[in-house]
Amino acid sequence: MSDDVAAIEKLVKKHSELKKEISKVIIGQEKVIDQILISIFSGGHALLIGVPGLAKTLMVNTISQALGLDFKRIQFTPDLMPSDILGSEILDETRHFKFIKGPIFSNIILADEINRTPPKTQAALLEAMQERSVTVAGHHYTLDLPYFVLATQNPIEQEGTYPLPEAQLDRFMFAIELKYPSFQEEVDVVKSTTGDTTTTVNSLFTAQEIIDFQHLIRRIPVADNVIEYAVGMVGKTRPDEATATDLVKNYIDWGAGPRASQNLILAAKANAAIKGKYSPDIEDVQAVAMGILRHRIIKNYKAEAEGISVEDVIHSLF
Repeated sequence: MSDDVAAIEKLVKKHSELKKEISKVIIGQEKVIDQILISIFSGGHALLIGVPGLAKTLMVNTISQALGLDFKRIQFTPDLMPSDILGSEILDETRHFKFIKGPIFSNIILADEINRTPPKTQAALLEAMQERSVTVAGHHYTLDLPYFVLATQNPIEQEGTYPLPEAQLDRFMFAIELKYPSFQEEVDVVKSTTGDTTTTVNSLFTAQEIIDFQHLIRRIPVADNVIEYAVGMVGKTRPDEATATDLVKNYIDWGAGPRASQNLILAAKANAAIKGKYSPDIEDVQAVAMGILRHRIIKNYKAEAEGISVEDVIHSLF
């Protein structure tokens, strides 16, 4: 127990240093960065939703540099094939098949504009995201840990895009919405990006340190009432449940599944740990609930017609 207390104190310090390092390049977006880091320390994946120009790609690249992890970017396009992600077998000069690894074999994968490729190619990520392994031509390959998929999605353009399958959406721990910067933040962005200076981002972690922190997060104890609150909140998103709110019953077709409950507790643990707390409380669950439930709740046509947002529904659960 004393070792874990010391480890949490180390995590708080390293998290603070990490935020400072990232802020060299990324101005503002504090909550977004916190949610990405919570996802990483919890061993989860994150989907970044925002209009072009909000530094989604730059943010992921900067975080990967600061974490000291291998990073690969995959630009998702309509003609992208599963083999372009996973890799493929070729016949070498000795007439034996040789497997050439695809970009999925890295610590951090940026799936850029993930909704621009058909579901067949999107599905190539399913096994990697859940099992941390891939199967190609009947052969099973284990991915190096730690392993994260950080995907981006443009919410404006619908032409030439494909909706993400529900099974894939559910594998993302967080769906994070990026907002426009404030006036002063945008002024600072323009000042820092229109000059001739370059910024160096230092690596603060090793891969093993991140894995150790992930194990630490899982060892953090949680009171039964906090777990019951999280499970109860997820249950309220299901319109057939007796505990569902009026907004849910009237405007939701499908609610969140058990993976949402698991992710709420894991993320609440990480949220508590980076703040120096040794156990999460209900406020920690509420702090991460929006990003975890946003993409797991499906509105009906009535909600669309009356302008009811998923965020409105989630706020009604607190």
